[in-house]
Amino acid sequence: MTELMTYGAYLSAGLFCTGLLIAVIKQNAIFVLIGLELILNAANLNLVIFSTNDPSLQGQIAGIFIVVVGACEAATALAILLLVYKQYNSSNVKDLNRLKY
Repeated sequence: MTELMTYGAYLSAGLFCTGLLIAVIKQNAIFVLIGLELILNAANLNLVIFSTNDPSLQGQIAGIFIVVVGACEAATALAILLLVYKQYNSSNVKDLNRLKY
């Protein structure tokens, strides 16, 4: 592995661990969404870094696809969160268990 791939893998692992930690620890739904976006960006960085040796650029194409999926996921999740906040006046994940009943 080249030096760029090594540092990219370390950066991606750091982003993934940070996103996972945020998604697990935080109780606010906005922070959980931020953690999920960090996890998607870590996967995207891995695809782009490890496809630098690929002449067909499939990793970069998959990276663009992940960015589009992440934007759609963020827009949909924020719209749902806005409606939930309007209904229950809370964006806390623990308070959303009232949706079961």
